[in-house]
Amino acid sequence: MATYVLIHGAGDASYWQRLVPELRGRGHDVVAPELPSDDDAGLAGYTDTVLSAIGDRTDLVVVAQSLGGFTGPLVCDRVPVRLLVMLCAMVPTPGETAGDWWGNTGSDQARREQAVRDGRSPEFDVVETFFHDVPPEIVAEATAREPRNESASMWTDPWPLQAWPDVPTRFLLGRDDRFFPASFLRRVVRDRLGIVPDEMDGGHCPALSRPKDLADRLEAYLHEEPAG
Repeated sequence: MATYVLIHGAGDASYWQRLVPELRGRGHDVVAPELPSDDDAGLAGYTDTVLSAIGDRTDLVVVAQSLGGFTGPLVCDRVPVRLLVMLCAMVPTPGETAGDWWGNTGSDQARREQAVRDGRSPEFDVVETFFHDVPPEIVAEATAREPRNESASMWTDPWPLQAWPDVPTRFLLGRDDRFFPASFLRRVVRDRLGIVPDEMDGGHCPALSRPKDLADRLEAYLHEEPAG
């Protein structure tokens, strides 16, 4: 039995609501903490929150989604981790802030260009961009909730590590991701991690749109020799 540590991106921990029972149904422990929204929480506060939720658990598999890609490696630098899975995630470099990441990687341009290629409007729309393949009832719940404020410091704190932590790392992207298009993420992962990402069907929110498929992929990682 592994312990899955699920780190959500911008938004809240309800992102994992459909994946948690899938993983627990396979006999695993799951930790999916709600990250703080205090303006001064920042990367340190996010990391400490995750570590506190982990407690004395072991055999950890950290899954970091989207903005959670800034926090996941910091957790791996503090506690022994069996595997880090970056899920449709931002990949930081030393000293980079989450606020600068977008321009440094060209993510917005990539999103707009992909929308034009797909015949969609290049203007950002939260439902069309994030939730296009998520069940309508889940979209309705998500859009009806009061949005969680992100910590202001999260965007301005430089990523503190000098190198990627010494932990086996996999990257899993969604082939139909409209926010971080697959072609964009393939380049970012190659340039910043030096690995070839794995791919699955679905958009930016596979934990909501394809929880069983995602759980199957995560389970399979436990039985494979992961990439370094």
